[in-house]
Amino acid sequence: MEDLVIATNNKGKINDFKVIFPEYNVIGISELISDFDVEETGTTFEENAKLKSEAAAQALGKRVIADDSGLTVDALNGEPGIYSARYAGEDKDDNANIEKLLEKLKGNSRHRTAEFVCVISMSAPGEETVTFEGTVSGVITMEKLGEHGFGYDPIFYVPRMHKTMAQLTDQEKGEISHRRQAIDKLKAYLKGDQI
Repeated sequence: MEDLVIATNNKGKINDFKVIFPEYNVIGISELISDFDVEETGTTFEENAKLKSEAAAQALGKRVIADDSGLTVDALNGEPGIYSARYAGEDKDDNANIEKLLEKLKGNSRHRTAEFVCVISMSAPGEETVTFEGTVSGVITMEKLGEHGFGYDPIFYVPRMHKTMAQLTDQEKGEISHRRQAIDKLKAYLKGDQI
């Protein structure tokens, strides 16, 4: 089974990749490099994904994929966006992030449309970095619903599934997620198909 190195320490993301890539031995970068960290100085999901994959590929001397993903809420002009993981502070506390977002939307019961965005970047020594984007549209709920997933999943309602992301099984989420869409584009690229 071929290794697939993911430049993240986020266990939720690693699990998502394992569900979507059962044919690979998915490895989080912390298993190969302790304390791997890249300062995300980009202003877009794409820029931050590239920073991570390029730094990891250079450090390991092999192909690495990375992603940058987050939530954009229309009524908040795209917040939290690239700051999704640390919206409520540098501690990257999912519950605090959710509470802050719900507080900002308080009193707004109608305009709660949002999008999960994922950009996957693949880098390898001596090759040009390529990126792939996936999105899922939804609505921010008034309260948390569901026990699965991570991040903003408990407050992100997916109308076509009639559930929040946190109410979906790993398999259901793996089939419709923004990460899945981006990965499908990556898979098509690796097979030489048109995207």
